[in-house]
Amino acid sequence: MSPQDQIRKLSEELKEHNHNYYVLANPTISDFEFDQKLKELEALEQQYPEWKMPDSPTHRVGGEITKDFPTFVHLRPMLSLGNSYSQEDIADFDRQVREGVGDAPFSYILEHKFDGVSLSVHYENGVLVRAVTRGDGVQGDEITANARTINTVPLALRGTGWPERLEVRGEVVMPLASFAALNEQREAEGLPLLMNPRNTTAGTLKMQDSAVVASRHLVFYAYYLDMDGRSVASDEEAMNLLSEWGFLSSGAGAIVDNLQDLLHFLDEWETKRRTLSYEIDGIVIKVNELALRDELGFTAKAPRWAMAYKYKAEEATTKLESVSYQVGRTGKVTPVANLSPVLLAGTTVKRASIHNADEIDRLDLHEGDVVQVEKGGEIIPKITRVVLNERAENAQKVIFPHKCPDCDTTLIRVEGDANHYCPNVDGCPPQIKGRIIHFASRKALDIDGLGTEIVNQLVDEGLIGNYSDLYQLTYDRVIALDRFAELSAKNLIQGIEASKSVPFPRVLFGLGIRFVGETVAKKLARHYGSLRAMMEASTEELVKVPDVGQRIAESVTEFFRNEAHRLWVNRLEQSGLMLELTEKTTTNELLNGKSFVISGVFQQFERDEIKVKIEELGGEVKSSISSKTTFLLAGDSAGPSKIEKAEKLNVTVLSEQEFIDMIHGVA
Repeated sequence: MSPQDQIRKLSEELKEHNHNYYVLANPTISDFEFDQKLKELEALEQQYPEWKMPDSPTHRVGGEITKDFPTFVHLRPMLSLGNSYSQEDIADFDRQVREGVGDAPFSYILEHKFDGVSLSVHYENGVLVRAVTRGDGVQGDEITANARTINTVPLALRGTGWPERLEVRGEVVMPLASFAALNEQREAEGLPLLMNPRNTTAGTLKMQDSAVVASRHLVFYAYYLDMDGRSVASDEEAMNLLSEWGFLSSGAGAIVDNLQDLLHFLDEWETKRRTLSYEIDGIVIKVNELALRDELGFTAKAPRWAMAYKYKAEEATTKLESVSYQVGRTGKVTPVANLSPVLLAGTTVKRASIHNADEIDRLDLHEGDVVQVEKGGEIIPKITRVVLNERAENAQKVIFPHKCPDCDTTLIRVEGDANHYCPNVDGCPPQIKGRIIHFASRKALDIDGLGTEIVNQLVDEGLIGNYSDLYQLTYDRVIALDRFAELSAKNLIQGIEASKSVPFPRVLFGLGIRFVGETVAKKLARHYGSLRAMMEASTEELVKVPDVGQRIAESVTEFFRNEAHRLWVNRLEQSGLMLELTEKTTTNELLNGKSFVISGVFQQFERDEIKVKIEELGGEVKSSISSKTTFLLAGDSAGPSKIEKAEKLNVTVLSEQEFIDMIHGVA
């Protein structure tokens, strides 16, 4: 047998054993035999690298080093689901679905809600070409080398019938046994223990060395299929195809067609979940029929045809050691409870959120209280009540401070706002640092090399006091600082220089004006065209901008009333930042007041390109059709129910060419 044939034969054999072991849970050879065959294949591939197959099982071993993970824009946004902790909410969800679909028969498909990390994997001609994290839902990080090491991510699809291109989404989890073994190893090596499987999974997927990722035995469970050139009628049918093509399904997978069976399933798994080899924190409920999903549509953040039912959080009691106060970039002062460490939902909890002074009063917190702590889907757990019968007789009431814990300025509280603020905007260290960190963040100026630690160092060393100072930094001043080498200093200066080409809407967002998020920044930029024009606008004029209410308008005028802030803007302008829309992005009123829903696949545009173009021309993109929708832009394979609904509501349906003709001459 030739070396090429040997490599092909061993590769196919190992892929089959891998599928039997990890997907079917039915191993046909011992681990020792598998390892021996893998070593034999590795030796052959090293000797004859030209015959190594693109989906070789040796990719599972890892070894690639990735220093930077490139950003990839998702073909379709990876939306989150609406959450519920009560069965009353589920009954309400069921009622809304039934009202939405009318008399059409339907069912629900029920799946485990993994406490893991979402991942999108892409295939071309049956071979894995890309794996992308969820990121912010619009774009994520490409981690293909690391994903190849996950045994339940097929390197090549099994079976037949798959289209030329397809995308599969799912959840990556670390089995509880793998997590326990990893912590045992770390304990033996004298390393700090990892806190929970989910955070460990997230950190593992972003490791530079794929060999380390391979050693942690992550598992990928598929829950979504999107493909060109082939359609399926239901989620159940899609899951069956994924199983045929070599994927591990997403757990549970029951089909029910009535509320009673649905609620029974939720009750059943509240107990059964503790027997699983991985962590789940609830059940995902989805309408099974895909045509009806299209009919039900989406809200701005989540589909109307799906809901995540989350099981009640675990609770624990512990002692309140102290309360500390954190100051954010807007000056908001947030109390945080420091607790005696307690194990809660697989995590050692040492801190809990108290939110504000009113919450301290509501709980009637006293120093040294025994408190009940709950973790209910929040990153930081919260105190739910005080165990009063365990309070010491001489316990002192916790009093919210009158002065800023960082700069000793008297705090203020605006009427109607539950929070206290430090008004020393330009002199309070956490506010100064927080604004600069926000300015340099990915969605704002995206300054490479300027993370939290570097900002803290630059401020503490007196090199910068606000974000306009960044543009006065020089290589010589930075290289003189501790922890800076030639490359890191050069990268920081280059990153600051590169930020001068960031578009105006992102610069506006980066200024950190209270209540001005990404969307509002875009609308203000489009309306005024330049920062100078916006700065001179009155509150009454600002409220006329779409989606800008009284609170936002007052915040904008207050920000620019501050002479220091106007000075910052002057310096940013002198430094060459983009403080107005360029010709390329200047708003054109062609689509002003018109709203679009986009459906299908397009030949001359990516969907995100179409969205950007519509917004540049003053239009809005919506996720679902209503009587207020102006156009349905329908590409190839557009949802038939969307077209039907558009026609029913007298919404104009545009083809791709008609859209191009519409914007011709202003592109």
